[in-house]
Amino acid sequence: MPWGLLEGLLGHACPGCGGRLDAPLLCTRCRAGLRALAAGDAVYLGLYGRVGGVARALKYRRRFGLAPLLAEPLALGVRERGWKLAGVTAVPTLLPRLLLRGYNPPELLAKEVARLLGLPYRRVLRRVRYAPSQPTRGRGRAYLPQDLFAPQAQVAGAWLLVDDVLTSGATFLRAKGALLEAGASRVYGAFLAVRDPGALGPYR
Repeated sequence: MPWGLLEGLLGHACPGCGGRLDAPLLCTRCRAGLRALAAGDAVYLGLYGRVGGVARALKYRRRFGLAPLLAEPLALGVRERGWKLAGVTAVPTLLPRLLLRGYNPPELLAKEVARLLGLPYRRVLRRVRYAPSQPTRGRGRAYLPQDLFAPQAQVAGAWLLVDDVLTSGATFLRAKGALLEAGASRVYGAFLAVRDPGALGPYR
């Protein structure tokens, strides 16, 4: 029995549009609509209102198989930008959260992007402090501690830093700073979804 039909019989809806699944994990219409957008030093698949469903499915519903599907257009977007990268890494999560969930969604995505680009994936950063979720607007960046992340390895050259959702941009900028501290000469970003278009300002 085809996977799409089996998932449909089990009551699984497409996480992208909420409609009937006619293919594994993501319907053919949503698959066809996956395109990377660019904003300066970043690529992303779309605003949260459009692609938030697939981000939530990967992050909270353990739909691991979505990672290769979503990584493909992101990797294509990176290639089209012509960035000369030395490697790929991901925004890390706290160890208790990793143990509870069993995986870090940005890392799943980053590993697939690295594979498609033929680049090494490395865990360069570790998260050392807790911080509350960032607001979609406002001055959330000012309330994040500077030492939210720390390098656990040294790198060189330009690196791609992957996260699942860009909200205010504060968390990503802290991770970017730590990656620069680790030795990266330049840091590019890749995201599944962007909650607030204003958060893309630093990357334009």
